[in-house]
This record gives sequence, structure tokens and C-alpha cells, in this order.
Amino acid sequence: SDTILAADVVTKLAAKMRDPDIGAAMGQLVASNRNDTWLTSLIDMEYWLACNEERAAQARFGAVMCCCGPCAMYRRSALALLLDQYETQFFRGKPSDFGEDRHLTILMLKAGFRTEYVPDAIAATVVPDTLGPYLRQQLRWARSTFRDTFLALRLLPELDGYLTLDVVGQNLGPLLLALSALAALAELAVGGSVPWWTGLTIAVMTMVRCSVAALRA
Repeated sequence: SDTILAADVVTKLAAKMRDPDIGAAMGQLVASNRNDTWLTSLIDMEYWLACNEERAAQARFGAVMCCCGPCAMYRRSALALLLDQYETQFFRGKPSDFGEDRHLTILMLKAGFRTEYVPDAIAATVVPDTLGPYLRQQLRWARSTFRDTFLALRLLPELDGYLTLDVVGQNLGPLLLALSALAALAELAVGGSVPWWTGLTIAVMTMVRCSVAALRA
């Protein structure tokens, strides 16, 4: 309802699915409203990083860990085997209905299929243009990431070691960033000194991560 697929997306994803070992494939996402606000421009940059750095690297090592919902194709025969598990998602004994794309991708990997990324299959999707909806979206996605990490842990020994490093980084990175920010605020409140070193470190890490996308933009 909020995504426009390029005319050749289905053809390109289907071509990748000719390999019977591949259970799912995803295309590249861009923000269709990227020129609306400063936030949509930043989200478009983040989508580029998520697809062309994170997903591309995961695919190189055999397993995209989340085939994003707006532009993904699944093998029907594999999906039929997983449908019962997919439709009855539970977490800590309670029904769970968020992050269904990540959950289904993990189920595909657990069933022994590979997942792939196809960078030239482009889908343009509407992204939040104000901070409130964006933060609510990010909270849902973060909950999904943490929840499905538990599901993926038993899977990781069968996959390339890079993917273990990637999953650990995805979960620990935001926690370490939050702790760094809290420590900086505590230093400012208690000691009265500006925590410039912490701020500089976070800024440098951010620039390193975003430099490729910034140059592209």
C-alpha cells in the first residue's frame, strides 16, 4: 500500500530464486519521499546503508538475516512448510505480531534455505516524515531484532562466523551507544564538565559508518 515496485523487480528476484537452495530474496529499498524533509533524506541514507552494506555483506556470507517486507520474494514450497510456525508467533508465552519479515526470514534459514539480496531490484517506499512516527517505527523494529536474535542464536553455529559477529554487533551496538550517551549526561550533571571525548567518539563512529552513503548522496 505504501511501496512502488520497479517494473523489473519480480523478474530479477525470480531469476535469483532459480537456485533451489534459496528460500527468499529481497531487493533494494529507497525512500520515495526522500526529498520531503531532512528526516526523510536521512532515512533514505540509512536504507542505502542497510541494503548495500549490511544486507550485501550478509548475502556474501550466505544469509541475509532480514528480507525486508516491502520488497521480498519467498519460495512457495518452503513457505508452505513454515506457515504454521509463522502464523503462531509467540515470545515468552505471549502472541507476537510485529517484525514478521525478520521472523519469516529466520524461519527460512532454520529450515536450511539460503537468503539473498538483489541490489538492482528497486522498490520505493514511503518513510516517516516526522520524528514521532519514526521513533515508534524504530522501537517496533528494535523489539523485533532483539526478539528474533534469540531465535537465531541456535542457527548461528551453522552459518559463517561473520554472521555471528554481525548479529552480536547489531544487538550490542545500540546498547553501547545508549550507555555512552547516559554516561556522558551523568558526567555533565555530576562533574559539570562537558564530555567532549565521548561526543567526539560517537560523532567519528557515525561519520565512518555514513561516509559512503554521504559521498553517494
